[in-house]
Amino acid sequence: MRAALEANGKASLRQRDLPAHVVVYYVIALGLYMQSSYREVLRCLLEGIQWLMGPSATMRVASKAGISQARTRPGWEVLRHLHDAVVRPIAGRDTKGAWFADWRLVSLDGSTLDVADEAGNEAAFGRPGASRGSSAFPQIRFVSLVENGTRVLFGSEMAPCATSEITLARPVLARLQPGMLCLADRHFFGYDMWNLARGNGADLLWRLRKNLRLEHDRRLPDGSCLSRIYPSERDRRHGANAVVVRVIDYRLEGIAGAEPIYRLMTT
Repeated sequence: MRAALEANGKASLRQRDLPAHVVVYYVIALGLYMQSSYREVLRCLLEGIQWLMGPSATMRVASKAGISQARTRPGWEVLRHLHDAVVRPIAGRDTKGAWFADWRLVSLDGSTLDVADEAGNEAAFGRPGASRGSSAFPQIRFVSLVENGTRVLFGSEMAPCATSEITLARPVLARLQPGMLCLADRHFFGYDMWNLARGNGADLLWRLRKNLRLEHDRRLPDGSCLSRIYPSERDRRHGANAVVVRVIDYRLEGIAGAEPIYRLMTT
């Protein structure tokens, strides 16, 4: 906590009722006790601190204005620093749904979150369009890696709602590690994105668009086959810069006329 404050130049230089490290704990507590008022959450937090420090310690619950001023001092950079240092996959070997063979299962996905209807949030994040004007709330768009067995979101990137998920996914993929099997939906697939993800040593299993051209180079015993992807049509014609991939396709059982669903896996 203190390291994150010092790294961002936000450590308290003088004694306050709400020093910077207490404010960061307070912001975390607000997310855990969303049903309680700001002052009630602070009161509970200070009671816990007083219990740790002993009965001689005196704690005073700040006014609403004091709380508001204290929350603006650390800034978002400290929380981002703390998040990136602490939030990571936590599944053990016995965690249900977290593993396939020796791979740790993670998924790449994105969504949006409504934020408070305030002028500052609207200026920073914007509002999505609606059938009549604009949305009732500003929105943040985010992309994360999700540990499948625990649903822990890590490596998250956030931006205004008009930002594309592909743009946000690029820095997120840097958090992949060897020993992970990353699942992703078809709109994330592209030659550059594929190479960026596999460059970190993780294995990939991504769904594809059905109109992607994939030559079947060699059929494997399990029914999948080897193929190649290229950065452009020109490279395809010249056989240049190819990346070998494994193609898995199957039809939805029991659904007449169902189209094949294609997935690519690293070889």
